[in-house]
Amino acid sequence: MTRGTGDPKPLADPGAARRRAEQRETRVAAGVRELDSWLRDQVRQGLAASQRAGYRHWDEIAARMVDAQAPGLAERLRALAAVPHSGPGWEGRLLEEYALLRLLAAACRDQGRLPPRLADTVRSRVGFTVRQADLLARATPVRDQWHVLARRDLDGDRIRTRRAWLLGRRTGRPALVLSFAPAGQPFGDSLPVGTETDADLAFYPGSVELRAVIAACHGTDPAGTDPAGTGPSGTVPAHVPVRPPPGTSVAGLLAGYAAALAEDPWLDIWPAVLEAIPARAPLPCLRDADGGAIPLHGGAGDCWPLFALSGGRPLIVAGEWTPRGLWPLTAWDEDGRPVPL
Repeated sequence: MTRGTGDPKPLADPGAARRRAEQRETRVAAGVRELDSWLRDQVRQGLAASQRAGYRHWDEIAARMVDAQAPGLAERLRALAAVPHSGPGWEGRLLEEYALLRLLAAACRDQGRLPPRLADTVRSRVGFTVRQADLLARATPVRDQWHVLARRDLDGDRIRTRRAWLLGRRTGRPALVLSFAPAGQPFGDSLPVGTETDADLAFYPGSVELRAVIAACHGTDPAGTDPAGTGPSGTVPAHVPVRPPPGTSVAGLLAGYAAALAEDPWLDIWPAVLEAIPARAPLPCLRDADGGAIPLHGGAGDCWPLFALSGGRPLIVAGEWTPRGLWPLTAWDEDGRPVPL
């Protein structure tokens, strides 16, 4: 008997889904054991050998993590290839990354003994994902007026990623919304920097709930589309230009990051909104009114637009704080207009 085109689709076999999940858990556990053995070997052989190793050295172990269905581990391993060539102090940075990987492997093995939110963080870092449909069905949305602080586009071999950083006006809560596009294709403009949108955000579970998706938009254009994939199909947020967000001090930024890092040791980016003066000596940095200073990330370049915009005056700067410094992304001029950097 053949099924007609109007017949309902057969129900998914829950037993088969459970067996696939169990098989993946077994493969990931085996991959974690292999990674732990590999890390021991790297330390035993000495860090100097890492500087002589080519990209293949890292790619081989990363490929084995892909085979073990642990893509999060593979991504962290591939990123290590550049560390031995990152300038003075690379030995300490590489050893720090090894330690974080070892900590992640140990946490993955003992995840059954971890608090639920930390276990969610560990699984996310290893590469287990939560389907957006499941997230929207389970999460309690947070409604606020979300200020779009900054955006950063990252190019991969096949996929481009856009990170959009938001800040809730009422809750003061930061949020990270990711969008994806095929390599060579442009993103939509669903979250323009310097605007505010009234929306419900659903946050992914974890010890630091930072990443979110737009669950619902209020005051939307029902005929619109959302090519970036950040909101419900067929709607786009209604964006309203707003004044600059309030900036914190360097001490406030570092205290916030330290508190988040205590909850998620693998947290390597954190949203920053500072009121400070850009300075070039003794190294490119931002200085606040209290005398605190943080360095600018070396990968961000000379940052001349930032220095030109400031002219020696304090201004509001938004960006990504990382262990290697601040990557500035947006600054507001004296008229309160956002300027992408």
